[in-house]
Amino acid sequence: MTPSTADHPQMSVEEFEELARRAPETVTLEFINGKLEVKPVPDMPHGAIVMWLIRQCMQQRPELALYPEQGLKVESYREGRAKADGALAPLDHFVAQPGEWAAPDGVLMVVEVTSHDSDTESRDRIEKRDGYAQASIPVYLLIDRDDDTLTVFSEPRNGTYQQKPSYKYGDAVPLPDPVGITLDTEKLKDYAR
Repeated sequence: MTPSTADHPQMSVEEFEELARRAPETVTLEFINGKLEVKPVPDMPHGAIVMWLIRQCMQQRPELALYPEQGLKVESYREGRAKADGALAPLDHFVAQPGEWAAPDGVLMVVEVTSHDSDTESRDRIEKRDGYAQASIPVYLLIDRDDDTLTVFSEPRNGTYQQKPSYKYGDAVPLPDPVGITLDTEKLKDYAR
C-alpha cells in the first residue's frame, strides 16, 4: 500500500472538508500532508496552557487576539487543513472569512501544545511545522510538554523555518516580529507533569 502524501492524498480537500463538517463535535479532524488525522481531545493542563498564552498575548498586544482551535488552510498550495491550538491575528481578523478553514494570510503566529499521544512526534513537531512554514506563517510556537520546552520557529523561507531556538519552562521567551512580545514562562512549571 502506498503511503499518503501531498502527492498521493487519501482524499481530496473537498472530500475532507465534507467529512469534517459531518464529524461529531467531539471529534476534531485535520488533513495534513495528504492524510486524515484525528486531533486528540485536550486534557486540562493543555487548556490551561492555551489560556495562559491567551492572557500573555492580550496583556502585551491588546490589538491582537489568539484564536483557539482556528482552522487554517496550510501547506504550499493550501491543500492541508490544520486546527491550530492558537492563531494570533488582529482582532476580528477571521470574521469576514467564510467557512471553517481560513486563509493563513495575516496570521502572525500559530501555536501548538503537544498532547501525550503517539502521533505528537509526527503531527506537531514535523507535519504541522512544515505546513505552517509552507503557508509562510511568520512564527510557529511549539509548547512541548514532553520535555517542558518552548521552541520558536521563525523566518519561513522555501517551506522551512530558518530559526528555531528552544527555551525551558521558566525562561523569558522572546517572540520575534511581527509578534514582538516576550513570554514570562514561569507559570508553565505549574503545568509540567
